[in-house]
Amino acid sequence: MASTHKTVSTVAELAAAIKDTEVTRIVVQGRIANSSSLRLAPGQTIEGHDEQSALTFAAGLDGLQLSTDNEILHLRIETSVERRAIFNDTTVDSLGLIHLFDVETIGQVQLLARDKVRSGHVEVDGLHVIAADARAQSDRPTGFGVHVIQGAFTLWNMQADEQVVISANLVGLSAGRPAAPVLGSGIFVSGPGFDKGKLSVHLLETGPVYSNGGIAPGTPDVITGGVFTVHGAYVDTVRNLAPVVTYGVNDMVLDNWGQVDCWDAEGKITSYGPSGIGFVNFGIVNELKVKAPIETFGLGARGFNVYAGTVNLAEFDRITTHADGAVGVQISQPIGKLKVLRGIETFGGTGESLVKGVVTTLSAIGLSIKPGGSAREVVITGGISTHGEGIPPLEVHGEIGILHITGTTRAAN
Repeated sequence: MASTHKTVSTVAELAAAIKDTEVTRIVVQGRIANSSSLRLAPGQTIEGHDEQSALTFAAGLDGLQLSTDNEILHLRIETSVERRAIFNDTTVDSLGLIHLFDVETIGQVQLLARDKVRSGHVEVDGLHVIAADARAQSDRPTGFGVHVIQGAFTLWNMQADEQVVISANLVGLSAGRPAAPVLGSGIFVSGPGFDKGKLSVHLLETGPVYSNGGIAPGTPDVITGGVFTVHGAYVDTVRNLAPVVTYGVNDMVLDNWGQVDCWDAEGKITSYGPSGIGFVNFGIVNELKVKAPIETFGLGARGFNVYAGTVNLAEFDRITTHADGAVGVQISQPIGKLKVLRGIETFGGTGESLVKGVVTTLSAIGLSIKPGGSAREVVITGGISTHGEGIPPLEVHGEIGILHITGTTRAAN
């Protein structure tokens, strides 16, 4: 009877081990280069022997396909950046338990529940997508007048059946580098839509995320997110432990269309591109706490927006925007309490910004409560300052129950 463990160091040995139904654990020794695409059989595990262990695939090919109950441990996997380093077979009935532990990739990690896949749990503990380009993936969630480009890491329950729930626990995810962001979204988790199936995530915890959607200037109906919880994603806790940075047009930094109980951001939130928003909410967040500054630099790049859904508590360290049309905080829906600990400051005037798929003219007001928007309580410590000519610090067309501002609140003129 063949051994259930096999150590491999060549493409031929690896292919033979994967095809051997008796082999349940494959250990990669050294760097195996120029492999064809491979599929792990149900129940198989592949792991690296040491820190030098790597598996690279031939140019233009996808990498390692998972089926059911697979593990990838302590391994670097490389494809061309526009291909999928790790993906799954959608002709099986279930993901079973998919476990990624201490994995690095060049190429997208894409896990989809579609076709026959109707159940499963995904456990990630340490995944760094060094480089990926997800822009060619044509499947994109749609809502609020826009399409969302997939992420360097994508977990998506696409089954539009409310009986289908995919569960996950996602810890230690990171993507890109400061000088080399991933292309497309960064970390992307989604269900099939509103009130359909569910993606149920206990914890989504990220390290550094750097992304650039590469969206052409003037495109009104395509967006990305550095960390994006899309419709049908139900998340107990999102925790951003390190900076999240986006660089391009319509690149949101943190974006929620789903339902999140507690969202904590501990690293700085930065947007450099036009119409990139620090945190934008179209779903439901119970408690949002951004414990480091939000700062945006692009035309129409706002700090915090609630355009649909609601936030019960939104607490920020400091919000700063630098360009025309870049509102500090804009509220268009009823919310609970808004708290800013170290003030809101804007430096721009009036300019164009993308709002729900439509390019709209906005002024860089510090705090704007739009018609239909309201807040039970607003507490701003550190004041509200605007520097653009004729731009008011505060605009209230909706309602504020209790307003308490301390510190200097002033306009430039």
